[in-house]
Amino acid sequence: MNPLAIPEIVIRRLPLYLRTLNLLVDDGQTVTSSQELGDRLGISSTQIRKDLSYFGEFGKQGTGYDIRYLRDQLRQILQVDRHWNLVLIGAGDLGRAVLRYSGFEEGGFSIVAVLDKDERKIGRQIGKLKVLAIARLPEVIKEYGTQIAIIAVPASDAQEVANALVRAGVKAILTYAPITLSLPANVCVEYIDPVIGLQSMAYSLSPGHA
Repeated sequence: MNPLAIPEIVIRRLPLYLRTLNLLVDDGQTVTSSQELGDRLGISSTQIRKDLSYFGEFGKQGTGYDIRYLRDQLRQILQVDRHWNLVLIGAGDLGRAVLRYSGFEEGGFSIVAVLDKDERKIGRQIGKLKVLAIARLPEVIKEYGTQIAIIAVPASDAQEVANALVRAGVKAILTYAPITLSLPANVCVEYIDPVIGLQSMAYSLSPGHA
């Protein structure tokens, strides 16, 4: 299957399937079905089977899916059967919270460096990492072979930081900055903005949707 022929929405659902399979493994379960996965995720079993069919045949009719096998296959497809080194830009309150989040390691990612332009923060220890000057970004990217970065800076600095990351060779960026970045088409960008989510939910609470 040509990766370009797979709808992006399908790729976005694969991590949900992987997370659910991990929970089933933790519960000691060995076999599941598209119906069970669908019930847990609120997705139709037909959609789950269709999504998985883009990548091959993973189960047998009447017997379902071997959970560990399907989990391992999805890890390979998502390329999280290896650890990815991340750099974090921004050592403020948000950056420190990101560093404390244990889910990155569990998901196959390691933050190996945190950088900032504020001289008052440079040299400070945050957990296991010491804050480095943003000027060292190119050498840090090269040293760790990093292709993925997280931006946790104010919106006013985000585009400049993103440009520097791209110049340094980063190919994927997860940004918490509330601004849409302008980047080359070959750079993958994901946005996390809780305010956008809250505003969408607030609309659903209007009298006409109660």
